[in-house]
Amino acid sequence: MAISTNADVAQNMRTPRVRQAPEIQASGGTLLTRIPAIDDVLNEHAAVLRDDLLGYRNHVYRIVNLCVAIVGRRELEKIAVAAVFHDLGIWTKGTFDYIAPSIALAREYLSSSARQDWAAEIEWMIADHHKITQSKAARDSLIEAFRRADWIDVTRGLRRFGVARPFIADLFATWPDAGFHWRLVTLTLDRLRSHPLTPLPMVKL
Repeated sequence: MAISTNADVAQNMRTPRVRQAPEIQASGGTLLTRIPAIDDVLNEHAAVLRDDLLGYRNHVYRIVNLCVAIVGRRELEKIAVAAVFHDLGIWTKGTFDYIAPSIALAREYLSSSARQDWAAEIEWMIADHHKITQSKAARDSLIEAFRRADWIDVTRGLRRFGVARPFIADLFATWPDAGFHWRLVTLTLDRLRSHPLTPLPMVKL
């Protein structure tokens, strides 16, 4: 599935600035605990998420708050859409090769809500969220901030990108892991058994 080019994204995106502080704190000191757009999407997919609903919901809210801590709340709606769909293809398509299905879900949602102009940027956010090295997007872009937020969460703060440890601890206290990281481990092992040459298809350099 083709991912939009840098030029496509540049035409439609506003570029927030990543704060260059030694320790990035929570934006405004307040965690975001309820975002209706996220809750609505998760409720719509509750039947397929089943026992993973709580773990995935908590992961999504941690990602949103980490991203907001990095770039602020100006692009909160975009962050919320990218976050709620970024891994959802795992469950809707039953695959660990889930980037394309997740992008398709986000695109359909944006089309139904008349926000097609956000599609290129959000597709890129989802496509690069497991990129090991810095995204080819601008260093201070929402795309790079989202990538950092997911890595902070998946590594439970081993990769922090300047975000303060107490803030990360507060996130996990507010939204506990609820088995999410263990679920990722079991999915990885299942994928390794069935596709030993491509155990982590979502990861790229």
